[in-house]
Amino acid sequence: MNPYIVLGSAVVGFLVGMTGAGGGALMTPMLILLFGVNPSTAISSDLVAAVVMRPFGAAVHLHKGTVNLRLVGWMVMGSVPMAFLGAYLLHLMGQSHVAQDNVERALGAALLIGAAAMTLRYVLDRRGGRLRTGVVHEVVVRPVPTVAIGMLGGIVVGMTSVGSGSLIIVLLLFVYPLLGANQLVGTDLAQAVPLTGAAALGALAFGHVEFSVTTSIIVGSVPAVLVGSFLSSRAPDRFVRPIITFVIFASGLKYIGVSTTALGWILCVTALLAVVIWTARTRPWRDGVKTSTGRAADGTSALASGVTPVDEGRET
Repeated sequence: MNPYIVLGSAVVGFLVGMTGAGGGALMTPMLILLFGVNPSTAISSDLVAAVVMRPFGAAVHLHKGTVNLRLVGWMVMGSVPMAFLGAYLLHLMGQSHVAQDNVERALGAALLIGAAAMTLRYVLDRRGGRLRTGVVHEVVVRPVPTVAIGMLGGIVVGMTSVGSGSLIIVLLLFVYPLLGANQLVGTDLAQAVPLTGAAALGALAFGHVEFSVTTSIIVGSVPAVLVGSFLSSRAPDRFVRPIITFVIFASGLKYIGVSTTALGWILCVTALLAVVIWTARTRPWRDGVKTSTGRAADGTSALASGVTPVDEGRET
């Protein structure tokens, strides 16, 4: 058992419990980039560990009543068969250097698509003024697109261990625009149980599972996913989602072949731009709040005294 893998798995497990995303998108890159695990072995070992980890998070949400079982059923209908297919396709790619490069590129593409989709969804929500106040139990299930999401997530998770959270929850945000990510965490964790179970069976049949790695992941992630799941009902995903998006983006760039130096510059520029954009979008709002709630000379608020900010600017 590797104590560093245990520690890293605890961090990832906590994020999975809080957001429903970040399992394969964070765990598999961590195993490969930090601990030198073979890509195919990392994917297979992560999938088997997820079979143990995710039911704990799903059980917490089932107990709280934050799971839409009809939505889960439609997704599972598409995801489980395709997960077997994905694991078989990974087996056909073999263990050669070229095949492993192909696996890494496929993983990188999946991560970048997920990061881009999460960013786009956030921008569209902001521009449309969509508050996402819907409740998951009240949503009207759309069977066809929901099954399609399950199918896409199934084949991707079978091949790369990414998809049960990082891609599926993003697609659900598009299909069900009234639901926030925090409303989808429990449903996503629940549908991930049979999905990762099918993918894990495929990995055991066709893949290369290293049980010492799997054990380390389970020991670290299970307690952490329980804590994250208990907190997820109160977690503001407007803070957690950008961090997850940034990590997914970084991992995707690394997998498609971006050098370490270039990766560092890209991430620094991206982080700087994000800070500048966030500051530019929030400062006018803050200034407006300060002006509209500013105090008049007699100690009362400007609005209470009958003098608006515009009127103050016109006085000579």
